[in-house]
Amino acid sequence: MAKKKNKYSFKHWIGKIHLWLGMASGSVVLLLSVTGCIYVFSVEITEALRKDVMYVSKTESAPIPISKLWDDTQKKIGNNLKISRVKVSNNPEKTWVFGCYKKNENAITYFGAIDYYKSVYVNPYSGEILAVYDEEMDFFNIVKFIHWSLLLEVGLGQQIVGWSTFIFVIMLITGIILWWPKNKAARKQRFKFQWKETTNWRRKNYDIHNIFGFYIATIALIIAFTGMVWAFSWFQAAVYVAGSGTTERPEVVTKEADKNLPKISNAMEAVLEKAKLAYPDADAFSLRKPADSLATMDVYVQQNENTYYVSHEMRFDQKSGEILLNRNHSQKNFGEKLITANYDLHVGAILGIPGKIIAFIASFICGMLPVTGFLIWYGRKFKKKTKRAN
Repeated sequence: MAKKKNKYSFKHWIGKIHLWLGMASGSVVLLLSVTGCIYVFSVEITEALRKDVMYVSKTESAPIPISKLWDDTQKKIGNNLKISRVKVSNNPEKTWVFGCYKKNENAITYFGAIDYYKSVYVNPYSGEILAVYDEEMDFFNIVKFIHWSLLLEVGLGQQIVGWSTFIFVIMLITGIILWWPKNKAARKQRFKFQWKETTNWRRKNYDIHNIFGFYIATIALIIAFTGMVWAFSWFQAAVYVAGSGTTERPEVVTKEADKNLPKISNAMEAVLEKAKLAYPDADAFSLRKPADSLATMDVYVQQNENTYYVSHEMRFDQKSGEILLNRNHSQKNFGEKLITANYDLHVGAILGIPGKIIAFIASFICGMLPVTGFLIWYGRKFKKKTKRAN
């Protein structure tokens, strides 16, 4: 006597979980995938669109002192905008970019949360303002914040994005379980398309969902996990512990300023010069003025162009320009390096253009999964109704 098939097997319940979670999170996953695809090459596209103001002809003269250029630029843009930082490229043919940003803590949407967000491109040799861009209304920034928090206040929006991503991770795992072939015969149909002229659309859609889903599962998990690092502090802590092997953060000591050193009038110039001497092959240096009379002057050193996984941190006494902290990337433990590399892993930039292409394809397929999954469900439901009607 043939053994009766168990209707409520393990895979049956896995399938139910896969379906219910897909219905709950599919629209958000689709939106995140589409915006992820669009944003992957945002840097390259933005640079192409702004190339006329990103580069200047190098002259024999030295750049204008940074403190003077800061003050002159502030006067030119007026009191309605306040410069908060400047990015100085190590490439002598690149403009310096001053950033103006002010946020509204009480807003619940992206557009309400920003009072202003401008990038001011300045010729460092002449002091001429070449362009002022409204980053709040920039297409790629809007796409980024749809992806980041659905254009909602970050605390609210990131929870929706984070838990939808968490559900997506469960769906990837349950999808692999459902995909897993029972025997060698079934395995042949799991790795490649075997369509004939008579193959109907339901079968083609089913194969697209399963085969493409299998091949991008690993990349999709990396994208999902790196997204969750931003959404959940507990997950970021878990990644740090997994990388460093400890729950303790390393003690970063900023030494006390030497009170006997004289105050200098050109401290900002001295800070930039010392940062360049410390990291002569770095791509760029981001400087902020001290928040008050007691704060340090901090410099973020970006080692490589358009990536952040290698960076250094420097702090200076604002009065004398003395180096109080110089924390090289090599001094970070592996947990810190993982967190630092999170953005570059998320968008594939850590592998350059090939990595971004992989991230783009994976994001595109991730966007297909809710659509093809819905069509599988719809096809089965419609087929059952048709049979009942007949």
